[in-house]
Amino acid sequence: MKAAVWYGARDVRVVDVPAPVPGRGEVAISVAYCGVCGSDLHEYADGPHAIPVAEPHPESGRTAPLVLGHEFCGTVTRVGPDVSGLRAGDRVAVEPHYRCGACPRCRAGEYNLCRHFGFAGLMGDGGLAETAVVPAYMVHRLPDGVSLEQAAVFEPAAVALHALHRSGLRAGETVAVVGLGPIGLLIVQLAALRGAGRVVAADPSPRRRELALRLGAAEAVEDAGGGALRAAAGGEGADVAFEAVGAEATLRACLETTRRGGRVTLVGLGGTVAIDAFALVNNEQSIIASVGYRGVHPELIRLVAEEGVDLTAIVTAVVPLDDVVRDGFAALLASKEEIKVLVRP
Repeated sequence: MKAAVWYGARDVRVVDVPAPVPGRGEVAISVAYCGVCGSDLHEYADGPHAIPVAEPHPESGRTAPLVLGHEFCGTVTRVGPDVSGLRAGDRVAVEPHYRCGACPRCRAGEYNLCRHFGFAGLMGDGGLAETAVVPAYMVHRLPDGVSLEQAAVFEPAAVALHALHRSGLRAGETVAVVGLGPIGLLIVQLAALRGAGRVVAADPSPRRRELALRLGAAEAVEDAGGGALRAAAGGEGADVAFEAVGAEATLRACLETTRRGGRVTLVGLGGTVAIDAFALVNNEQSIIASVGYRGVHPELIRLVAEEGVDLTAIVTAVVPLDDVVRDGFAALLASKEEIKVLVRP
């Protein structure tokens, strides 16, 4: 079968590899769509960051080279021993978190904080392939009312929804979103759906600002700094801000935009930052981190199946697997006009 395999930075190749066979507790999936994520771009541009190179990941047992892609869905083709509740022909979305099930965080239900944290498609073989094999616990069956096109966006939507849960967002509160990549745009959309009183956003890209307005933002500004986003939020500022870039300047802009006693939720993957701790204490602001997701896929399935929510507005291109390097990785690095690229193996 064909698969997009990571060998090193700027070295992703679409090659023929043996089709994987499900083992105990695993299922094989014919992949319908797989999204290209910002994490994939980091690995392509200058990795490895998360990809195991020297030591195998404890849950997957894999090291590079490995198949990329963790935002995928498809149809079950085969189930391994000790798998119940799934059969060939089931349409499924994949929740690609590895979990050991035995560590304290897993036992507490916080499996996204498993001591063996990782994702299929980064720490093990993923969905940029004709067939993927994953543990059965990663799989969610789709009802008839949910298309595979919608399911293709569930993984980034799960990141956004978990961040909203972590933020403690209450109905009527004002929300500011800094950074309108796929996650930021989905936060805008889901915050509006969950009853935010006013949603404002910031991003340099006119196309992304326009899409944010379509998805529920009341106002979208070019620059989050200098007080423009705080003015758009109105009143004392935002009750909660979401940092979806991963940079010191945007974190500071979120703190500047958020009212006294407000919350800033970090979703973007950044490095070391410096903040004014004196102002943070005096304003009694809270900084909350959010990683991955847990327990939100059933809610996303319900939103699409029962409430008709369309999560696919962020998709700007669908490309064949053979063209994933040129029209996926390279295109996303070259232009902010592309937002979410789906690959159709």
